[in-house]
Amino acid sequence: MARVKELHVNGSPHALDVDGERTLLGVLRGELGLTGPKYGCGEGQCGACTVLLGGNRVRSCVVRMDVAGGKKVQTIEGLADGDKLHPVQEAFLEKCAFQCGFCTPGMVMSAVGLLSKTPQPSREEIVRFMDKNICRCGTYVRIVAAVEDAAERMKGGAK
Repeated sequence: MARVKELHVNGSPHALDVDGERTLLGVLRGELGLTGPKYGCGEGQCGACTVLLGGNRVRSCVVRMDVAGGKKVQTIEGLADGDKLHPVQEAFLEKCAFQCGFCTPGMVMSAVGLLSKTPQPSREEIVRFMDKNICRCGTYVRIVAAVEDAAERMKGGAK
């Protein structure tokens, strides 16, 4: 079995020695103690484990370490700049785009992924993209509003 010796997460290299068949989620939570990505369905369907891998949104519960090794990983723990939240995090807070909070890290990371590729998405694009993340509390209207607000913030618009 291939072993992965290093993982670059949130701007820092981390020395590891893990089996390449392990999931990225398992390593992020188990070895690195990053609890933002959540274990939800374990099948890549709910989005609770969403992170950015090489700048692209992925479900870390189904990404193997032999695929993730050598690529840059960003989790919700790496979004804020010190005490300054990322604009998506600010918008989620201000729009109350969460209830229980379980899905929130995955929702935020999906939104960051969307806005990095499509800085000014239409409402329909937001709905279609975010539809791949499940919120059991049903805060979808506020989530869409938060993503719209974050897009404005990131272009220097409303705060």
